[in-house]
Amino acid sequence: MVTPTRGPRRRDRHGRGLRGPLAPSYVPIARSRSERFDDLVLDAVDRLKPQWGKQLAAVEFAVEEVPPVSELGDGPGRLGSEPIPFGRADTASGADPASVVIYRRPLEARARDRDMLGALVHDTVVEQVATLLGLSPETVDPGYDERG
Repeated sequence: MVTPTRGPRRRDRHGRGLRGPLAPSYVPIARSRSERFDDLVLDAVDRLKPQWGKQLAAVEFAVEEVPPVSELGDGPGRLGSEPIPFGRADTASGADPASVVIYRRPLEARARDRDMLGALVHDTVVEQVATLLGLSPETVDPGYDERG
């Protein structure tokens, strides 16, 4: 008995149709966790721009998953004495512009919920900008000390 060749499978084996996206791409739920984190960093920077826009115009802001091994030191003894960094600020050197890098995974691990994550991201951005400008975090954002 000869069986006819089948065309491309159009449904899954339970007959429920092809799987597709759960939500349209334009709704907030469709954004990935890293995209939502990037938005929190951009919001924190936007909150600082009215007062510090001129100083921050040449600063690049970036997000990395985790700090590089060089910032963690060697062995578990180092981790016990120094906390894992949430970000870093690099001054301009040669052709490289000044930059602020925020580490996503350590901040997400520390936050209990989205509101706390937003506050931690903002505080980290303020601290790194303050380091870059040589100022105190309270000078960069007067509301910084109130959340402590």
